[in-house]
Amino acid sequence: MLGAMRQSERLSHIVEQLSGNGSVGVGDLAASLGVSAATVRRDLALLEEQRLLARTHGGAVANGVLFELPIRYRSARNQEEKARIAAAAAERVPDGAAVGMTGGTTTTEAARALSDRRGLTVVTNSLSIASELAVRPNLKLVVTGGVARPESYELVGPLAEASLAALNLDVVLIGVDGITATAGLTTHHEVEAHTNRALMSRARRVIVVADGSKIGQVAFARICDLPDVHELISDIGADPDEVAAVRDAGVDVTLV
Repeated sequence: MLGAMRQSERLSHIVEQLSGNGSVGVGDLAASLGVSAATVRRDLALLEEQRLLARTHGGAVANGVLFELPIRYRSARNQEEKARIAAAAAERVPDGAAVGMTGGTTTTEAARALSDRRGLTVVTNSLSIASELAVRPNLKLVVTGGVARPESYELVGPLAEASLAALNLDVVLIGVDGITATAGLTTHHEVEAHTNRALMSRARRVIVVADGSKIGQVAFARICDLPDVHELISDIGADPDEVAAVRDAGVDVTLV
């Protein structure tokens, strides 16, 4: 049993189970979440309204193949670790710097950690980060163009990349779906990977922010190899062998 959970955490758990297994049962979910079957059925009905599943007798099946969890459900996972990583990443951003940020739950936490700083220029293709920072008069926000991906709330593609071509950044914070010594940085979508690579190419320093669950994972599309990365900031829950391999590849690793 996972103990008492907020609805957002329950929904995240259900979507994760669907993503991994393709189907879920009301009884199993009620037991693992520590809630009533009626509560589970209400959660399934909400997810069905969002077209993330189709309800069946006694449970639900994935509505299509969920290769990638929507960002609104990823945000409930590993929140404490992401907050620590974000605080460490914010310390790497000098006063007055031009900082780029890709989308993702950890980079969004980093944007929140930087939101009170003065004199920063933030360049991002993330609608989530843009919505966090657009109301902050103390910093300058630059948002790329591009086509919006509903799974990640990122603007991607040639329009996004063209808007980056004339910019020079001091540091970029990159969110990933996987990082290993052999596969490098990876993400779920190939166009998103290309746009992230374009943002990285405009920065003097590249910092990956990724919670421990991403270390040792390989997603579909390669962003870049490890020699293009200066530092990885993760948490102490990351697999020690995978962390050692990343360090051996020449990347500075900070665990918080």
